[in-house]
Amino acid sequence: QVQLVESGGGLVQAGGSLRLSCAASGTSRSLIAMGWYRQAPGKQRELVASISSVGNENYADSVKGRFTISRDNAKNTVYLQMNSLQPDDTAVYFCNFNYWGLGNYWGQGTQVTVSS
Repeated sequence: QVQLVESGGGLVQAGGSLRLSCAASGTSRSLIAMGWYRQAPGKQRELVASISSVGNENYADSVKGRFTISRDNAKNTVYLQMNSLQPDDTAVYFCNFNYWGLGNYWGQGTQVTVSS
């Protein structure tokens, strides 16, 4: 059974940085893509960043230039480096792994709170 375990959320002041991690286990299936999503109170879940199996990166306009997605294939882990954090970045962040033949799996979510 596929499991995704997230870590790295927390409380930070505006302008600060956080690094999120998401480690996968339970399958050796090939990945289509990995991504990070977020959901703020009263809002829909939105894509923050994604990285394909060949390394193509995609970012939401609101985080371009501030956030960086990366991966460690050997560790089955995806990261999200978040710099210059702003109060609007406050949300629960979820990682997503999309596997060939298995579909999408989600992490449990980690809270990121940015104070002004």
